[in-house]
Amino acid sequence: MPLPLSNLLGTFESLWPLTGAEEWDRPGLTTGAASQSITKALLCVDVTLEVLSEAKLQGCELVISHHPLLLKGVNFLSEDQLKGELISFAVKNSIAIFSAHTNADIVVDGVSDVLAQHLGLANTTPLISTGDGIGHGRIGKLKSPQILSDYAKFVSSCLPETHAPIRVAGDLNKMIETVAVVGGAGDSFILAAAQSGADLFITSDLRHHVVLDAVSDPTNPLALIDISHFAAESLWLKPTQSTLSKLIPEVSFVLSQISTDPWSMSVQGRRSSEG
Repeated sequence: MPLPLSNLLGTFESLWPLTGAEEWDRPGLTTGAASQSITKALLCVDVTLEVLSEAKLQGCELVISHHPLLLKGVNFLSEDQLKGELISFAVKNSIAIFSAHTNADIVVDGVSDVLAQHLGLANTTPLISTGDGIGHGRIGKLKSPQILSDYAKFVSSCLPETHAPIRVAGDLNKMIETVAVVGGAGDSFILAAAQSGADLFITSDLRHHVVLDAVSDPTNPLALIDISHFAAESLWLKPTQSTLSKLIPEVSFVLSQISTDPWSMSVQGRRSSEG
């Protein structure tokens, strides 16, 4: 039996309260009406035309994305522009779009929590706590210490395959035991990771200067692993599908089969000459 979207929105709010979102964030309902009937929903990281077409093909009346479609303000929604094309397609095909972003990053079984679980971290706590078990990132320990180069290979094996390279910074022979992670772009949490006592910080979209400063700190050098933004956050989709299926059995929740990682090729760079 179909459920009104309003029923689902109540469950979403209980899982990912909007009050937990960052001030700049724009999660929630982007298109659709609370009264429309939902029988099937598609889970994805990003809303693209290909993903919306997938939703239409599968008969989904709702797309649940991690990244908000309208995160930054737009002044025009004409169909010859990207956002206008996507909104128009969703409205014409009666597809509601809902997103859970930073409010889903911080919760138990949220994006960072799931990432930490996949990477073998035990006894995790928020890197920056904002409540009971809630907060930005996660920090925990490996079951047994590993050198950085070996653990980096394990990290690679845990992630969905993409063309985005996994980059490692720091002494490759450094012994790693305490690891901090932040799903998504997390370079603003490098200082917190260093101050937390982490040997290694794993996140995405790291920039040259912040990495150089972190690994060069003479008092507390921090190793870093830069992983695919899409791969890291896509891990959250399957456990979320399981949770929603249990809480809302009347609705079928399916995973998007489309990778929205933007990179289409990676080329191994030449190593610096030695000696």
